[in-house]
Amino acid sequence: MEPEEIQDRDPVRVLLGPTAGGKTRLSLLLAERMGAEVVSVDSMQVYRGMDIGTAKVSREDRKRVDHHMIDVVDPEESFNAARFCTMARQAMAGIRRRGKTPLLVCGTPFYLKALLWGMFEGPGADPAIRRRLRGEAVEQGVESLHRRLERVDPEAAKKIDARDFKRIERALEVYELTGRPISERQGDFEGPPRFCTRIIGLHWPRRVLFARIERRVRGMIGDGLLEEVRAVRDRLGPQARQAVGYKEIIAYLEGRIGLGEAQELIMRNTRRFARDQAGWFKRFPVDRWFGMEEGMDFTALAADCGKALYR
Repeated sequence: MEPEEIQDRDPVRVLLGPTAGGKTRLSLLLAERMGAEVVSVDSMQVYRGMDIGTAKVSREDRKRVDHHMIDVVDPEESFNAARFCTMARQAMAGIRRRGKTPLLVCGTPFYLKALLWGMFEGPGADPAIRRRLRGEAVEQGVESLHRRLERVDPEAAKKIDARDFKRIERALEVYELTGRPISERQGDFEGPPRFCTRIIGLHWPRRVLFARIERRVRGMIGDGLLEEVRAVRDRLGPQARQAVGYKEIIAYLEGRIGLGEAQELIMRNTRRFARDQAGWFKRFPVDRWFGMEEGMDFTALAADCGKALYR
């Protein structure tokens, strides 16, 4: 069943929330209450073996509620939004065939945008530009092209490994052809979504959220993040290697920084990621925001969220 066929029958339910914001705990309660199965919208939880650093839902909780789009590829594999959309739509259709409802739990807004609004196609390939960029990569190194990308599109450069020539080439090509950064174009919301949606979001005061992030990072270190990174380091492809928590611990394991600095960098980069998420979330047509605070009754919160999602 293609997604367009279910558009008018039942809206797609979505839970938005920042990293360390309680989405996992709330989504389990919601799914149990509403007879839903969770579809994880997260660019790093797709990778097997990357559990602690991505705050992946535990295997025990996955026995409570079926989860999809978790542990679907090996860390050395290439993965992108287009592949995510294909697999997620298949998962959503399967959930509906089983008489359940899919609950999308979003930590990667770009993937959600691609799934609900479609992908930015961009201009076609320009053979002349690509020949020139490939020649420059051979003469000066791929890293030199990445430095150029940092100047014209710092947002894209942050997410693309300095050795990932294909993605660097495409980002520079789009910039040369359009005069606009590819990261800006990928964020365009053009036209209505492909699905009927019902979206709720969790909003935390920044100070409280940042304190939660710091506690989470310290907990990850204590739970064995170093050992996890050691186990997968040699298998990480260019995309998986960019995950927050992994790139910093790799720098520590390679002797480039100390463990304390690595921990501080993870906290800093996670805070930055949370700010990026907040910027994206504002662009979605959220039906209701729920104000969050420490010590909340999540059972009561799940009841209120369920009414908003399934009214």
